[in-house]
Amino acid sequence: MSAQFARVASHPLRAARPHRQAEEEPHRVTVDSSALDVMTDLRRVQVITVEPEERADAALQQMIHAGVRLLLVTSPTDEVVGVLTARDVMGERPVKVASEERIPRDQVKVEQIMTAQESIDALNLVDVKRARVGDIVVTLRAAGRQHALVMEQTSHGEIVCGIYAVTQIGRELGGEISPAGQAESFADLAKLLGG
Repeated sequence: MSAQFARVASHPLRAARPHRQAEEEPHRVTVDSSALDVMTDLRRVQVITVEPEERADAALQQMIHAGVRLLLVTSPTDEVVGVLTARDVMGERPVKVASEERIPRDQVKVEQIMTAQESIDALNLVDVKRARVGDIVVTLRAAGRQHALVMEQTSHGEIVCGIYAVTQIGRELGGEISPAGQAESFADLAKLLGG
């Protein structure tokens, strides 16, 4: 055992009551909450990556195993070259590629169906820190996107530090958000979420 750590004093459990219930409701995310409340923070959560040459079906299995719906596609030098979503793999893209390339569906590679780097929307962490959840919803809907990456400027260059997903935001808000169209006011957002 390391000398840096010390044992915390303990004692045998005596008769005790369960923990006291919170008197106020837990924090609920609203459209006015900080945008950071609904961002998947890759500084705290392990990012899952896949290489472009990997088969799409294997990437889907990796998503299922990790419990995620998006993988960052990275080059051998660990640079993000695209993103792959479960929708990309389970949708019509692989069938179309297989037909066009005259290959079996199970031979379709990630690079053939991913969203390439130049088509990915990226937000700056500095801007996200000042934004509200509603601002992120409006941004994603205006772009017609399901996801956006959040970038942070570091001394080593720009890194991906977060991900926004329309489905995750909808879950947090207690409703479903369509990725297409524009919603700019609180009333528009409330209507989107059925409230």
